[in-house]
Amino acid sequence: MSVSSGLSGRYAKAIFKLAEEKKILTKIVDDFVGLQKLLKESDYLSNLIKSPAISKSDKQNSILKILIKAKAQKLTIKFFGTLGNNGRLILINEVIEDFLSEVSRINGEVKAEVTSSFALDTNQKKKVVSAISDATGIQKIILSTSIDESLIGGLIVKIGSKMIDNSLKTKLNRLEIAMRGTN
Repeated sequence: MSVSSGLSGRYAKAIFKLAEEKKILTKIVDDFVGLQKLLKESDYLSNLIKSPAISKSDKQNSILKILIKAKAQKLTIKFFGTLGNNGRLILINEVIEDFLSEVSRINGEVKAEVTSSFALDTNQKKKVVSAISDATGIQKIILSTSIDESLIGGLIVKIGSKMIDNSLKTKLNRLEIAMRGTN
């Protein structure tokens, strides 16, 4: 497994193995994706988990109530209960990310993060996925996009630890540096 070697990686590896053994991996993935979405959308929940003023049992109870209400798998509920009991809910985002990354890796998927100066439409996203696939030879690309208007134009593509910056902003910065150096 190539999940993170830290504490969050060990938790992710444990839930991955258990889900695989019980043959409910796709259901656990759905639970994790739903919780990840909730954590991103709810500042209240994120702050509750991060706050040192809130006891670990209150954090644990909150997460468990959310998961029960969401009708999550028993394994997911037990897992996050254990995470909370061990005082590790602060790692929740990292554990979820490590787990989902491992599932993607096992499925032969690669996550590509694309930053552009404007929102890409469906056709543009397909072209970007196609170009990344052609360049890397990987067929299953999971594309996540973000917008940074300061780029002016072009794209920044991140795949794993590799980054390709083909933005107009970077090109202009390089030109400025080159012109300064030629006095």
